[in-house]
Amino acid sequence: MACASSSIKGSLKVGGAKVFRKNYVRDYLKSSVSYPVAGISSPIRVQHVAYGSNLIVRDSKSRDFSMMLASTNGSLKVSEERVTVLVIGGGGREHALCYALERSPSCDAVFCAPGNSGIAQSGDATCIPDLDISNSDAVISFCRNWGVGLVVVGPEAPLVAGLANELVKAGIPTFGPSSEAAALEGSKDFMKKLCDKYHIPTAKYQTFTDPSNAKQYVKEQGAPIVVKADGLAAGKGVVVAMTLDEAFEAIDCILVEGSFGSAGSQAIIEEYLEGEEVSFFALVDGETALPLESAQDHKRVGDGDVGPNTGGMGAYSPAPIVTEELKCKVMESIILPTVKGMVAEGCKFVGVLYAGLMIERKSGLPKLIEYNVRFGDPECQVLLAACRGELETVSLTWSPDLATVVVMASEGYPGAYKKGTIIKNIDEAEQVSAAVKIFHAGTALDRDGNFVAAGGRVLGVTAKGKDIEEARAKAYDALDVVDWPEGFFRHDIGWRAQKYRRMVAH
Repeated sequence: MACASSSIKGSLKVGGAKVFRKNYVRDYLKSSVSYPVAGISSPIRVQHVAYGSNLIVRDSKSRDFSMMLASTNGSLKVSEERVTVLVIGGGGREHALCYALERSPSCDAVFCAPGNSGIAQSGDATCIPDLDISNSDAVISFCRNWGVGLVVVGPEAPLVAGLANELVKAGIPTFGPSSEAAALEGSKDFMKKLCDKYHIPTAKYQTFTDPSNAKQYVKEQGAPIVVKADGLAAGKGVVVAMTLDEAFEAIDCILVEGSFGSAGSQAIIEEYLEGEEVSFFALVDGETALPLESAQDHKRVGDGDVGPNTGGMGAYSPAPIVTEELKCKVMESIILPTVKGMVAEGCKFVGVLYAGLMIERKSGLPKLIEYNVRFGDPECQVLLAACRGELETVSLTWSPDLATVVVMASEGYPGAYKKGTIIKNIDEAEQVSAAVKIFHAGTALDRDGNFVAAGGRVLGVTAKGKDIEEARAKAYDALDVVDWPEGFFRHDIGWRAQKYRRMVAH
């Protein structure tokens, strides 16, 4: 199976997989992920003292990753003990990254390009709104001028476009996969074919370019059924069709009307799976895969999981349904075969694998729904280790806290919405509890210095607690303080975790 090209149009060769070797040249311009897979069922090297959201990193070999990075490129003005980081992106994920990185003892300073007004006002990073992140030469020049020792790429689009390729070629350590490996997210057809070849459990599917053939297949399979645009569609290219008519409409939207542009050049028609949907994260570096915590989000726009899909209306971590036994199953049947398959195809992966999973109701076993190749909230030293192929030196423990986030969105989202509406009392909302933090996903400042809505999903009101009830209570107490009549949020974030706790209790 050949790795997808940067245009995500690579084909899969049908010959046998190459022998998986542990020692590879650490040049991930073709991208990298790996794990000590000589024994694929070997114990996962992670110390979980408890479940939670606070990452505590231990460098088991007491290495200074910043020193290693400084020695890789003589032009980088990196201090001996700490590193300057550039975060690429400008949404809530990037705010969370900046917040975590700025508090890392390994970080000297954090830049964010382009960033947003909320990130700049919070002091979590110095925002560079004029840096064109689509211009790799401009990004490289900025990194050299300001002594950046690590670039963390937040959004998927720059990864698929090859920003990581160019940065690494210039000798700048970068957390994020190459364009070839980013095809795991950039093309659902590529991901599905990888699953087929390496026996990774996933939903049955077919790929179509002709709408008539796609509709005929839907008639044969029946509803409910899932229709997906092949490429990147900002979280809006998936329709869970409960009727044939809904499926036909989705096919027309993708293949006839061209609503998703080049991302809709193919449509994937997929089996409908019943069960619990969860997210699972693993850091990968070309030699090692390190599992992180799980999460569950709420995609539908309305309470009770009704209405259209969104980019996410809230989430919590960890997901109680993901037991230690299930984590091992996910690693052995999904993450490690993906790592092994990508290396065998000449497409090593460096970065975070964010697996969307369905825990099937009947079997209780995980199936892969999709991969994302970008991340949310790591600690700086782990990212440095991943960039340098040194994850084997790192072990992780987790705080006992549970975290939840509730998204405040502009009225009308995910459809048409109004920009420029004033949002008040954000600082006051953060004062409700020391366990509350508000991340800015889509805000700007008006002429009078007021925060205004500049996107669909605007704020992520985040809180920690000893359990889901406490975390939810703190988040919703903060939401009550925010004064934004034109905004809305779901009132039931975390209901699955609450249901699971009650079930276990009884």
